[in-house]
Amino acid sequence: MAMTKVQKPGTLLAGITGLYIAQSVIGGVTWTSLPAVMREAGVSLDRIGLVSLIALPWVLKFLWAPMVERYRLPRNGGNRSGTIVIFGGLASAVGLIAAGVLDPANWMSLFAVLVVVAFAASTVDIACDGFAVQSLAQKHHGWANAAQVGGAYLGSAVGGGLFLYLVGTSNWQIAAWSMAALVVLLGLPFLFVAARVPTEQSREHVPSLLHSLRRPALRQGLFAAAIFVVALKVSLGMIGPFLVDAGVNLATIGILNGTGSLVIGSAAAIFGGACVRAWGTKPVLILALILQASLLSLLAVSRTTEALPVSVIMIIAIASSSGVMAFGFVALYAQFMRLSDPRQAGVDFTLFQCADAAVSIVGGVIAGQIAEALGYGIFFSAAAALALGAVPLIASVAKRETPGVGASNDTHAPPESVRSTFR
Repeated sequence: MAMTKVQKPGTLLAGITGLYIAQSVIGGVTWTSLPAVMREAGVSLDRIGLVSLIALPWVLKFLWAPMVERYRLPRNGGNRSGTIVIFGGLASAVGLIAAGVLDPANWMSLFAVLVVVAFAASTVDIACDGFAVQSLAQKHHGWANAAQVGGAYLGSAVGGGLFLYLVGTSNWQIAAWSMAALVVLLGLPFLFVAARVPTEQSREHVPSLLHSLRRPALRQGLFAAAIFVVALKVSLGMIGPFLVDAGVNLATIGILNGTGSLVIGSAAAIFGGACVRAWGTKPVLILALILQASLLSLLAVSRTTEALPVSVIMIIAIASSSGVMAFGFVALYAQFMRLSDPRQAGVDFTLFQCADAAVSIVGGVIAGQIAEALGYGIFFSAAAALALGAVPLIASVAKRETPGVGASNDTHAPPESVRSTFR
């Protein structure tokens, strides 16, 4: 089967970037804005920690990823990525409209609706990731990764920033409905791209989980991803509530999140990409862990000593949640693409993302319990120690590489040709 690369890379990237932004708008609303809104409504921290459970579809989507890929790439017929995006996008928009009708204090009903939205968005993500790896030559995968990370932080700026600002200046309903309209608009460019993909008459490979799990490189990549994610992201869900309890209002947090995601996150992603090119991924991953440990230590000190002004605390918080996160995940997600088999990229990439989401859920629930029981000071201290403890583990798993040397430009090179997990 010959892979389809008849469109210009810029056109393809524009289409997938819109989808990545839309998915991150939903993520920003759920995991950045919702905890702060719930805290404002008087919900306890242990209940807020349960927000992470909304990510369950992102953890479990590997179960239906093979079915999505088999539907998207049938043995005979055209590429059906556009169909998946249409139905998934509409389901996400309808869910956000329904969420706007609910009271944020009624967290159980709101969680149920947002789980449905997460299911739809995660299914679209399977198709988008598979389409990106399949349609772009490997030499352009770096740009696709930039679209992922850049789109994620732009979407987070909207979902975690603009959304909170709208809640603070108008109301929850208007904010939710605005996000629903935006999700629909952001999906339109991809439909234009998908409609221009020529029909491929036959495909020999049948996507399956077994094919993925038989590959040693992919299994090692899953282990490394779990280590890195738990160390870098465990504190993410508590930063919003921490700022609320420090006296920062929702509108200010919204502006802070938006600016951080749009400016700091995007700049850190670009800088991270340059560092990966110059040094390789291993130093970038280790440096991200050290930086995160340092920032979380400062948050712990600020809580226990009250020596830092609120303005400095806000800078530290956004540097942790946007800057370091973008810097480190550029390196991590680049490996996800390189380790994915183009014949079933939606399945392979999904496995990596599920590992990310699974660790995030467990970490988020535990984070809420620790912060509620022991306070922010002990929580941020423990999170900092966790990040430092992950450094030797990542150093041992990530083998040294030659900076600037990527994988082969042949998109069809077998994934096993990648000799190290972090290449």
